[in-house]
Amino acid sequence: MKISALIVDDEQPARDELAYLLKNFPDVDIVGQGKNGVEAVSLIRELSPNLVFLDVQMPGLDGFGVIKKLLDRRTPLPHFVFVTAYDHYAVRAFEVNAVDYLLKPIERNRLETALQRVRGMMEAAEAAFQKLDRLVHMIEDRPALPSSKLVVKSGSRLVLVDSSDIIYATIEDGVISIVTRDLEGQSNFRTVEELQSNLDPNIFWRVHRSYLVNINRIKEVVPWFKSSYQLKMQDRRETEIPVSRAQTRKLRELLNL
Repeated sequence: MKISALIVDDEQPARDELAYLLKNFPDVDIVGQGKNGVEAVSLIRELSPNLVFLDVQMPGLDGFGVIKKLLDRRTPLPHFVFVTAYDHYAVRAFEVNAVDYLLKPIERNRLETALQRVRGMMEAAEAAFQKLDRLVHMIEDRPALPSSKLVVKSGSRLVLVDSSDIIYATIEDGVISIVTRDLEGQSNFRTVEELQSNLDPNIFWRVHRSYLVNINRIKEVVPWFKSSYQLKMQDRRETEIPVSRAQTRKLRELLNL
């Protein structure tokens, strides 16, 4: 299981040192770095990392303020490992359910211990995710019909999502991501075909081999080069999704283009 990690520290040398140490752990993928609390909030919402190494003392918004901002905005929380030069923050760090607390300069052995704790928590969450997904299938009243709810894993949370709220789904490197207006997370379906078979075929359209869209959540059809099109969706980023050449004809028929 890959750990997508974000490093947040107001000191560049500290970020570089931690990034260097993390290169020794092949299951850790550094997806970004931030230099203050405001950037941390933005990057967590944008990248949805599994793990954030968060400096406690930063100008403006400190590490604890970052967590408060995320809670206020109802953003799913990743796992946090606090990093600081001062040990008197330790008790407060664990009060906000931090996985671990590292003192600078960081020792490799302590970093390895922290990552082991993160792996354990992620494995436990994955097991719960699979159990909840099985439960959803067991209680489905009409199993022959598409499921009206899906389980989406967002950070350390398992969220039940109404299929009608899904704006689009996409697959990258074998991982299917589900996007709604307020949530972005991972599905446990292995293929787009498997996901599509659990959704209403009258609503969800495979516009591209990597994308499945809710036709009720298309905001705009954008003409593209060589008589192709992109679909601007109703998510917060107004994502533009390409329509494959094979599906362009169907789009023209649907919209009389």
